[in-house]
Amino acid sequence: MSKILILGKDGQVGRALVKLLGKNALAAGKGDINFLDTDFISTLEKWVGNQSLSAVINAAAYTQVDKAEGDSCEAAFRINATAVGELAAWCKKRDVPLVHYSTDYIFNGNSHRPYQEEDKTAPINAYGESKLEGENAIKTQGGKYIIFRTSWVYDAHGKNFFTTILRLLHEKDSLNVVADQIGAPTYALHLAQATLKALPLRASGLFHLCNAGETSWHGFAQAIFTLAKPHDSSIKCRQINPIPTSAYPLPAPRPLNSRLNCTRAREILGFTLPSWEMGLKECIEEVYADSGLQNSGAKNHPARRP
Repeated sequence: MSKILILGKDGQVGRALVKLLGKNALAAGKGDINFLDTDFISTLEKWVGNQSLSAVINAAAYTQVDKAEGDSCEAAFRINATAVGELAAWCKKRDVPLVHYSTDYIFNGNSHRPYQEEDKTAPINAYGESKLEGENAIKTQGGKYIIFRTSWVYDAHGKNFFTTILRLLHEKDSLNVVADQIGAPTYALHLAQATLKALPLRASGLFHLCNAGETSWHGFAQAIFTLAKPHDSSIKCRQINPIPTSAYPLPAPRPLNSRLNCTRAREILGFTLPSWEMGLKECIEEVYADSGLQNSGAKNHPARRP
């Protein structure tokens, strides 16, 4: 029986895909197949063996945006671009469709409307440049592919904006969060569900896909606070203050407008993702269901785990 190869099984989207697919997933993590290895295709060949594949989903990526501006720039381009091109060539050779995830960071953020797939790309940081090179590498190979550009991905685990804010709510009396960057927080589980809906359609090409609606990082943080507070009496924070990007300088510049127009996905694939508010609600429910906490303030709260 054919399986779906998941690369990046320990990441946010990869973890969700493996959970959804169950026994139908052939899942590999960094410890199995390392994109930094210049001969990783040989490792991939041996790891897959004679297993029949119906699709390959690449959920592996270098995502440390600020570190990509410095000494890790080479690693970012190796993982997000060069290795992706090699993977695309391998998929074409095996006549297997490749699904790959890209980012809103391939745009400069200067547009006053949500970006469409055909809009001019102009990344303003090394991470965005590496992801754009990855897109182009897939297209150059000429195999079967779907590229999903998405934005502000998070889940209840690992290191991301959601888990960081949830942790800080227990540590700080107040928070300052950027309010002039606008986008759509996208729940990893919703993105994974949509990916698996798309595969049987045998569609191909580039699609924008993120949770519906828009907000700022400040609005997202405020919503996390509002939804988490009724569940958790141990939350210490009482106020989240909006600040401009200029007040929170980082090594890598961020686009102010990260909004993506997802009309093409709706028209061609026949679906849209739920609102970002719905995604956040589901994620909050997952956090407190997993922890078994309801207004307990217990020390084993997921936000406090190492």
